[in-house]
Amino acid sequence: MAMTVHVDVVSAEQSIYSGVAEFVAVPAEMGELGIYPRHAPLITRLKPGSVRMKVPDKAEEELVYVSGGILEVQPGVITILSDTAIRGHDLDETKALEAKQRAEDAMKNRAAAMDYARAQSELAEAVAQLQAIQKIRKIR
Repeated sequence: MAMTVHVDVVSAEQSIYSGVAEFVAVPAEMGELGIYPRHAPLITRLKPGSVRMKVPDKAEEELVYVSGGILEVQPGVITILSDTAIRGHDLDETKALEAKQRAEDAMKNRAAAMDYARAQSELAEAVAQLQAIQKIRKIR
């Protein structure tokens, strides 16, 4: 039997995933971070991207898109807190493409630095969602 760790992925609205995993990969600010059971305690910020979890007795990885957030690793528990978290199979490619186009247009027609910063953030989230959708397609 493989070693596992309990994982909780929570958004502002609801619990997205609560269960065990053999391995978790998260989009940390400095790059992707892989976590196995018995990992050293850790707290770090996350950037928009895909959380991948290898669940026991499942061939496919579970994917969850997060818009950023916080990762906490404790002995036996991994907690991911994010303002927005969406199960991979619930991602809508059309909406993500529309959001990407709106953000790109806002960056071209910027009126203020704050609008530009917001557009950059929205663009990063839309691109991360599209990348998550592409990862799901490769798995299936």
